[in-house]
Amino acid sequence: MSNAPILLTGGTGQVGQAVLRHAEKRGLDIVAPDRAQMDLTNAQSIAEMVVSESWSAVINCAAYTAVDRAETDAELAEQVNAVAPAILAAETAKLDIPIIHVSTDYVFDGTKNAPYVEDDEVNPLGVYGRTKEMGENAVRTLNPRHAIIRTAWVVSAGGANFVNTMIRLASERPEISVVNDQIGCPSSATDIAQALLSVAEHPHAQHGTWHFVNGGEASWFDLSARIFANMTQRGLTTPDLHAIPTSQYPTPAERPRNSRLSTAAIQRDFGIIPRHWHDAIDAILAERFEN
Repeated sequence: MSNAPILLTGGTGQVGQAVLRHAEKRGLDIVAPDRAQMDLTNAQSIAEMVVSESWSAVINCAAYTAVDRAETDAELAEQVNAVAPAILAAETAKLDIPIIHVSTDYVFDGTKNAPYVEDDEVNPLGVYGRTKEMGENAVRTLNPRHAIIRTAWVVSAGGANFVNTMIRLASERPEISVVNDQIGCPSSATDIAQALLSVAEHPHAQHGTWHFVNGGEASWFDLSARIFANMTQRGLTTPDLHAIPTSQYPTPAERPRNSRLSTAAIQRDFGIIPRHWHDAIDAILAERFEN
């Protein structure tokens, strides 16, 4: 990897913020333009940013991630998740710049009875997953120097995510019911960011798709139980927790029942060994409550 700066999109999101923090720790020069500097709904704006510097790589963390809202806001979801990555891939290819693109478990339908591997057939269930699949295909097609990193269930100490929602609800309700038949793996934005930077720095990360999530597996109920157990140990009040099936918690967008992603390939190719989700969640809660 050259000493030229990295261009980061989505710098205000959970993963983008973590990329910025860890790039600084690694001594990497990184630029994360705001919307005024780079508008992902404007092709010219994207192109101008790509040609403005001799970037060593582009890390695309930008995404429309409001899964339910995407069902009625499909045009914007497609613009951000599919069209913008296509433009980024095409413009970076012209300059021989590698692109690292973040994708999602939602490209799968969740019917497999084992963790998904990278070459499993995709079959997204909703608009969000379909637009993310379109983005993947564009990046693969338009820039040979690409690394697509699929992840899932992103959580962190800051921002809007399941962990912070559970902490908030714990102070508002005496009882909480949480879905217990959707299985995946909570994934720390910090750990995802470190994986993205390791891939960006790797001289051979120029063609392929990999999965990165934390180790182990869990349901949303299991994750809630871990959060509340940690809070109880800190002397904080927690609600009674009840397990329910997905059928009792309908949402506009259908979720995959199995979001487990195998990380064998990224471990083999990059030596990236994810820590267990228990450790990742405990670290997030320590940051949340101790800082």
